[in-house]
Amino acid sequence: MPDFTDIRQRMSRVAQMVRLPLRAGQWSGLNGQIQGLGTGSSLDFQDQRPYVPGDDPRHINWQAYARNGSYTMKLYRQEVSPRVDLVLDASPSMFLNEAKTRRVWETVWFCIESALRLGAALKVHLVSGSGREVPMDHVMADRWPLEEIAASSNGLRLDLLALRPGSLRVLVSDVLFPASPDLCLTPLVAQRGRALVLAPFCQEEADPDWSGNIDFEDCESTQRDRRRVPQTTLERYREAYRRHFDLWREPCQRRGIAFARIGAEGDFIAALRAEAATVGAVELT
Repeated sequence: MPDFTDIRQRMSRVAQMVRLPLRAGQWSGLNGQIQGLGTGSSLDFQDQRPYVPGDDPRHINWQAYARNGSYTMKLYRQEVSPRVDLVLDASPSMFLNEAKTRRVWETVWFCIESALRLGAALKVHLVSGSGREVPMDHVMADRWPLEEIAASSNGLRLDLLALRPGSLRVLVSDVLFPASPDLCLTPLVAQRGRALVLAPFCQEEADPDWSGNIDFEDCESTQRDRRRVPQTTLERYREAYRRHFDLWREPCQRRGIAFARIGAEGDFIAALRAEAATVGAVELT
């Protein structure tokens, strides 16, 4: 595991400059910092309605009463805490090398720090072939039960997760599995959910330098296989890798899901600016 203390401190600073797109939508929920759909007790005047016996007299519009002699109640925009369901893909491919592992955890902790900073009601889930919620006290103590999540090479079982109605669902996944994107995306937008996908990647997987005889290891099954890799095979791999993400972008766009890849090399904020900020997966403050 990486140095979580260092990552958390750095991502706390990042969350002061970049944030999840929680202010872009309308929400309903507990009192908090984001304006919602209903009326409440914030200072933002919204509307008025006739007085009903039992109403709080402090909210009577006395200026209107002075004008027309009728009692009316001031209504204010409700402040709410949006729900954020953060889903981490626990597949072994997410932790291919040191650079990608670090970027995965930076992305996760950026989402956590941003959600908490915005007053969101946050839940964290792990998923692969199975899924489970990670209690927040375990999250804050860096107790991640990755070894307890069954691995799968056929996609993520998001249907196993108890995602809350109307929540913002943030999936952190490299999406490197052959299953149809729709199988993963459908649960993300069910029950009025908004969603975004943050996909960490590294140059070792995107542009490998294979040459000659290579010992391959399947990171999901750990099976090893020695093969000769001619230049034509390497070129086909690079093209298939690029096309794989194009196949994800189209269904995400159709469903209104922001999809952004996050490179593992270089500065984290620069990696977010490269694509995530452009597609609306994050907002610059």
